[in-house]
Amino acid sequence: MFAKYRQAHDLAIDYGEALREGSLPTFLKSLSRFEAREVLASPEFQRGAEMMRLVNGAAFADETPLPSVDIFLARVHARIASRARQAHGVQKVRTKRNVSGRSPQQ
Repeated sequence: MFAKYRQAHDLAIDYGEALREGSLPTFLKSLSRFEAREVLASPEFQRGAEMMRLVNGAAFADETPLPSVDIFLARVHARIASRARQAHGVQKVRTKRNVSGRSPQQ
């Protein structure tokens, strides 16, 4: 019965290949219920998966593009400026007060 399911070390190898290829969702969809329980409960798989992450991180570190922080900061500053302008417009509306005793419709 258990021969048709992959064991923890086979799952770790398949996980490493999926991690390298960028196809983790496909790997996760391919798991049977028994294999999914094995992935969650097996310390052997978890150690193997962590080792695969480290090896892939070291092997492909030079090829990984780093995100540009300058673009992020420019967007944050633009959003802050936009909210400040919106808040300034809202303050003008709030400063108009009704004369006491009169309803705003008069």
